[in-house]
Amino acid sequence: MRIGVPSETKTLEGRVALVPAACADLVRRGHEVYVQAGAGLKSGFHDEDYARVGVKLVQSAKKLYEAGELIVKVKEPIAGDLKLLRKDHLLFCYLHLAAEPKLTERLLEIGLTGVAFESVTEADGSLPLLAPMSIIAGRIATQIGTHLLHQPSGGKGKLLGGLPSTERGKVVVLGAGAAGGNAAALAAAGGANVVVFDMRPDRLAQMMALGANVTALYPYEETVAREVKDADIVIGAVLIPSAKAPRVVTRAMVKSMEPGSVLVDISIDQGGCFETSKPTTWAHPTYVVDDVIHFCVTNMPGAVPQTSSQAICAAILPYVNRLASDKNWRKFEPLKSGINVEGGKIVHPALKS
Repeated sequence: MRIGVPSETKTLEGRVALVPAACADLVRRGHEVYVQAGAGLKSGFHDEDYARVGVKLVQSAKKLYEAGELIVKVKEPIAGDLKLLRKDHLLFCYLHLAAEPKLTERLLEIGLTGVAFESVTEADGSLPLLAPMSIIAGRIATQIGTHLLHQPSGGKGKLLGGLPSTERGKVVVLGAGAAGGNAAALAAAGGANVVVFDMRPDRLAQMMALGANVTALYPYEETVAREVKDADIVIGAVLIPSAKAPRVVTRAMVKSMEPGSVLVDISIDQGGCFETSKPTTWAHPTYVVDDVIHFCVTNMPGAVPQTSSQAICAAILPYVNRLASDKNWRKFEPLKSGINVEGGKIVHPALKS
């Protein structure tokens, strides 16, 4: 099969879907791999690295999309990409369609088959292609939140871990999955007092095991409101697979927080879990509501593209090979579960509601 890897076009997005070593594996299996020139540069992979393993480099997005049958990218297609996608394309990437009705409509108009990374589900219910980026986003969320608390960034000027004679900072994390769990672990390791909310007892137990400075609670609305009120950083990592994120933190809760506090919404890809959330980019990552700093960048792992590209590529490669090699890939349940749209119709149940 002809596999096309375009350059990412989202603002300051540096990832590339397939690294040279992965392309080499696909070439050895008999596939033709096309990569847009310069696609890997921000991740530290040069055109020569791709050419050396038998990749065919093309100079423009137009030529790339013309050549490819299976289009493998990281983030959802935006304006420039949509003009080049065709009905016969098989698109494999993050789509997050629950939060993007206009994108959904456009893909339905094109009529292509769209398999979303975030929807691919294994038999045990795990989300293998979402997990690596969730881990990275969780760690970035704590790092960014810590930085935004600094006074030059507009924050209240608090050192998150504190020190003898001062108070520790407080971090509230909503959701204890891959993203929230990693955010909580990093905050706890930094010495903050951490409160984590989740509905699953097993996850609450895992969070408690992080240390004596971690409290794990069920997300009753009154309890969430109480803990958010005096939090220095609130990290939203609520996930309903492939569906729009629920709004867990209300405008009233935000208003109750101290000026200079920070909200980081990892769930923004799926619409956000704060009532005051709206998507931002790495070019303009923050805004302020009721004196509270909001960080809602929709491609957080794009800030560390070398790490992110290596991680996502390792996760997706077996599935890319299945899509490219097996005409009956739709009978493979994990990939079947990932189909969001096909032939002008919405396929995934979470998008139909």
